[in-house]
Amino acid sequence: MSKLKRSLTSSINPWVETRNTTDIKNRTGNLYESIAIIAKRANQINITVKEELHSKLEEFASHTDNLEEVHENKEQIEISRFYERLANSAIQATNEFLDNKIYFRKNDDDLYS
Repeated sequence: MSKLKRSLTSSINPWVETRNTTDIKNRTGNLYESIAIIAKRANQINITVKEELHSKLEEFASHTDNLEEVHENKEQIEISRFYERLANSAIQATNEFLDNKIYFRKNDDDLYS
């Protein structure tokens, strides 16, 4: 099991929880900046999980269409179910952000001055 999967399955509740926006805002001083950071991290998680899933399912890919193979491939179904049970990437990113597990930095250069 990869490091990402272990961290994702260990402590993250897959159900949506109401969050206090002031907690999110206090990390950066700006709510929209915090949400942008969370969104970028969610995209990173989503890409990683997608690549991992596709690499595992690639092992089961067959180039011939056989109906019997589709119904008998229980390992592929179990892998897919595992990834379906994972928490949404936005939920994972929000938890990481609130637990101070995301490194981010501000660009001090003003674009408009």
